[in-house]
Amino acid sequence: MMQTNEKQQPLWLQISRWVFPAAVCAVFLLLCEWAARGTLKDFESQYFSVHTESYILAWIFLLAVYAVLDGLLHFAPAATFLTGALAIVPGTINYYTLALRGEPFLPWDLAQVGEATGVMGAAGIVVQTSMIVSGVILLALTILSFFLYRGRAKITIRQRACYTVAALIPFAAVIAIYLTPAATEAVGIQADAWMQDRYYRNYGVISAFMSNLQNLEISKPDGYSEKAVDAVLDATETAAADARPVYDTSYAAATAAPEKTPTIIYVMDESYWDVSELEDYGVAFDTDVSANLHRLQKTSAYGRSYSPSFGGGTCDVEFEALTGYSKEFLPSGSKPFQQHVTHTMFSLPNYLKGMGYQTAAVHCFYAKYWSRNTAYPNLGFDDFISLEDMTGLHEKVRSYYWKTGLVSDADMGEQIIQKYQTLSDTSDAPIFLHAVTMQNHTNYNAANYPDSERVHVTSAPDGIDDETIGALEDFATGVRDADTLLGTLTDYFSKVDEPVILVFWGDHYNPINSNYKVFTETGYASGDSSDPALHETTLLFWSNYSEQSVDVGTIAAYEITPVMMDLYGLDKPVYYEYLTQQLSSYRARTLGVTVEPDGTTTDTLTEAQQQWYENHQLLQYDLMFGKEYTLDYTA
Repeated sequence: MMQTNEKQQPLWLQISRWVFPAAVCAVFLLLCEWAARGTLKDFESQYFSVHTESYILAWIFLLAVYAVLDGLLHFAPAATFLTGALAIVPGTINYYTLALRGEPFLPWDLAQVGEATGVMGAAGIVVQTSMIVSGVILLALTILSFFLYRGRAKITIRQRACYTVAALIPFAAVIAIYLTPAATEAVGIQADAWMQDRYYRNYGVISAFMSNLQNLEISKPDGYSEKAVDAVLDATETAAADARPVYDTSYAAATAAPEKTPTIIYVMDESYWDVSELEDYGVAFDTDVSANLHRLQKTSAYGRSYSPSFGGGTCDVEFEALTGYSKEFLPSGSKPFQQHVTHTMFSLPNYLKGMGYQTAAVHCFYAKYWSRNTAYPNLGFDDFISLEDMTGLHEKVRSYYWKTGLVSDADMGEQIIQKYQTLSDTSDAPIFLHAVTMQNHTNYNAANYPDSERVHVTSAPDGIDDETIGALEDFATGVRDADTLLGTLTDYFSKVDEPVILVFWGDHYNPINSNYKVFTETGYASGDSSDPALHETTLLFWSNYSEQSVDVGTIAAYEITPVMMDLYGLDKPVYYEYLTQQLSSYRARTLGVTVEPDGTTTDTLTEAQQQWYENHQLLQYDLMFGKEYTLDYTA
């Protein structure tokens, strides 16, 4: 970018050397978006023209990077190649992370680069045309810069340092804008806390990624102090003294002396929701895909879990269910297992360990994915069985996209039972066992199952094309197999001697065939992933010592544990007692949506709800990042 003593050079060459950095940075910005999106259709009309300032800022950022590199190296091909790679590689990664988990490339993903590479291979992700062409263009521009800048005058080390310092000024200014909320808003970048994929589509990969750096810091709630925490907990304990179970028909409400230390099993089933609900919207299947669920709902507590995720982010739902902490109070797009669960903290497994429980987790994917290998011990799991540890697995399923296949829910049932038996044989202590399945992970295609094994759609609204029908059949087959897993577990645990509670729910909804036609053409939900209907997954609380049927309605994923304890009369720590009492005000506050006690939703909070919400934030901060004053209390 720097030019010295070039008056002897032709004017066209001097102009070209000045224009080249700006031009190639514009090209790199476009290639970044092409690689990230897979297509540039509607890019200009729907995104660039609407949020032009964001893309201009990203272009200035790349130009500043180019200038700094050129100042340091004084070698245009290196500056060209490195700047282009800085744009195209994140765009490529963004495409893959969206395909794998439904979320874009976020700053904290840098801690999981190695693991993500392995997952991409396992999922059979293929290189896109946009990426190949982008790589070719990058090499061509690098070669062009070599010839364009050949013969450029050499400069001294002092001159190079001066140029670099000068280039760092605009670079620092752009970084300052990205790191300052008021500044990003001033250039039209509006926070979109609940939908990072939409955030990236609107503002582009570079501006979205860089502005997300604002979210690395956890701010202390206003008024946080021991006195403030004590005030909330004193009120909680006072109310608990006269509290009745939330649900009048629950086991705890009907039993004078509830079981206090039952074995507890959590099963979070990948992408699970009762797809037979579509039968009320014009879709018919050739089998009852949820026969066990429907049978068990007659003698169990059931409802919906309001998920903080859509299309991915399984670990977010898992985090909420295992802790009672809400993602609402954490940085937008952050991943708690990776960023925040880095030390021992209050959680259900840690609480139960203190009560004498054995604790173990089972997940049929790689231990390092979502940093479970480091997060689980901090949450209180003494044992973790991951894919690397599993033996006796049968043939894996759904290899159309996942070329190595996925562990089936049938195999997961065997793994859960085997682990329970091992723990039971080792000790008489009660057990907490948490399992996460993988079989029905996105993406969906009819080719994932042989025709003879796949659930078939026998009728559907005309607007759903054949390819989407095939994807729906793939998904429905996974739901049928999840229902079989539910039946397997309840059949087995109904025969064991000790009391057992099983909590079974789905983590999130997904697009089916990468679109929303299943939802929109049936009228089940809108084509907006923030639609509450696409966040209420199926939830069941079953036990082998109660046949109380209870409709718990819709509750937040972070309320699963407090509700489970309330239903069965288990002793609750004071934090979970607070969350139980909060149910009287609202059942969930997730992704900016409030679920009222009657199940309706709104995007606002009343004054009373706002106070519950702020107190929840106060207690969560205290337990996750503060002085843990809450642990000094008993419920």
